[in-house]
Amino acid sequence: MTFSPLLIWFLVGVGFLLAEFFVPGFVLIFFAAGSWIAALVVWAFDIGATCQILIFIVSSLILLFTLRKISLKTFKGVTLDNVDDNYANSMIGKTALVTKTITPNVAGEIKVMGTFWRGVADTTIEEGESVIIESRVSEDGLTYKVRLIQ
Repeated sequence: MTFSPLLIWFLVGVGFLLAEFFVPGFVLIFFAAGSWIAALVVWAFDIGATCQILIFIVSSLILLFTLRKISLKTFKGVTLDNVDDNYANSMIGKTALVTKTITPNVAGEIKVMGTFWRGVADTTIEEGESVIIESRVSEDGLTYKVRLIQ
């Protein structure tokens, strides 16, 4: 059974595309595109294997060096490192409800803005009492220092 060069280049492109999912770096996609360009050229013109390979290599490298940076910016997205900090700091000064008793030596639990957090205090605060959040006391942003509303 003989495969046509068109089918071979197309399947090579599919292989590169599948490999891109398993190999980090966003490089193999351009070789998949180069394979498909070679397949299109083979479909349009009757050329030899040497020219096919040359078209594959040249088109893949041109696509790689011209589109990789743009593609990485497009598909990588934008991360905002301070989003969590802004959210955590927005709770300072808010009223919270104690859901598990807080003692000076043991963190309890508070509920504020619909979410549960660890709460610490200098005095014992019983479950069900309302408190004011004074500050964030942990690096991970999950524990807040609270005081009883007076």
